[in-house]
Amino acid sequence: MRQVRAVTTIGEVVTLLPAGPSPQASPVVLHRWSVEAGETGTAKYLDPFAPGGEREWPCTRWTSPEREIGFPATELVPSWTAAAPPGAWLEIEIQARTVTGALTKWYVMGRWAETDADIHRTSLPGQGDADGDVAVDTFVAARPFTSYRVRATLYGSGGGVRSLTVMASAVGQARRGGPPGLRAVELDVPRRSQKVHAGHYPQWDGGGDSWCSPASFTMVLDYWGRGPSPADLAWVGPGDPCPAVDHAARDMYDHSYQGTGNWPFGVAYAGRYGLDGFVTRLRSLAELERFIAAGIPVITSQAFRDHELPGAGYSTGGHIMVVTGFTADGDVIANDPAAPDDDGVRRVYPRAAFEHVWLRATSSGGIAHIVHPPGTPLPDSGGNW
Repeated sequence: MRQVRAVTTIGEVVTLLPAGPSPQASPVVLHRWSVEAGETGTAKYLDPFAPGGEREWPCTRWTSPEREIGFPATELVPSWTAAAPPGAWLEIEIQARTVTGALTKWYVMGRWAETDADIHRTSLPGQGDADGDVAVDTFVAARPFTSYRVRATLYGSGGGVRSLTVMASAVGQARRGGPPGLRAVELDVPRRSQKVHAGHYPQWDGGGDSWCSPASFTMVLDYWGRGPSPADLAWVGPGDPCPAVDHAARDMYDHSYQGTGNWPFGVAYAGRYGLDGFVTRLRSLAELERFIAAGIPVITSQAFRDHELPGAGYSTGGHIMVVTGFTADGDVIANDPAAPDDDGVRRVYPRAAFEHVWLRATSSGGIAHIVHPPGTPLPDSGGNW
């Protein structure tokens, strides 16, 4: 039986703004794919992070039909939930059709497994050509594209894809600056500091000082009553303040990127514990408010200088936190793991400042991770979830 933490209402909830983007909003669309049985065969793979040479794997490959996007897009971000226990791993690839009608090559968007028992999960750098490149978890086009195909290959045995989504977008003008639609509502999301893990397991992204994404996903997993079992955490050293954060860091780590902030790897980690999820772009805080009203916390990605987000007290080239609610004035309540301890994780950030540093193209362009139990009703969408 799932555990869902309560929504704490501390004031008036007003009518939310109508669903859908404004005419000025950046175009974004999220497509969901059903991965069915595909072609079977064998393939060889040389893990660049482990000795031992090439290994031959049985594999099953599924390729989607070509999907029209509806506008000239410039970026694609896939995300998935899957089973890939020891003995299995998953590769996700994307191919796009440019506005000239030409097809790109297939780009590898991630090689993923639940553990490092067989391969080291990784993104794949060095794929750039005249059509585009892969920036860790995002296909960035050199020229706009109008459609794409996605391919999923399962290697080994015992694996399976539960969900696969692809978000297409043309990053540009975001919708922002509107009045608050949701006031004085806060979800009871547990607070987890990344800083209390400083120095822990530096082989994974330098240790806890960099573990904003594992800490954030751990908070949301705990909110939904999910996460690793005590037996799963037995390897973590004694006295650790929250072994689940160390566990998430180990099993979200991208060995090529050398970090724990790979966007779809976070969703895939949450999927190991029965949650559905996806990565998308939201175009305003009004859209984010809809998730909070539905009882769903939102994990966001943003970059800023300390003076741009009053109350943060730090600068970052990229940081993950959890939006948990809104104050009576419409300001953002966030569980920000960049705090010295769990008690300092809850922050209130000015609405306009938060929206600006989150939505601008030089930050993440409104990237949001949505993870929730299967069957949880999602709010009305303008097509981006």
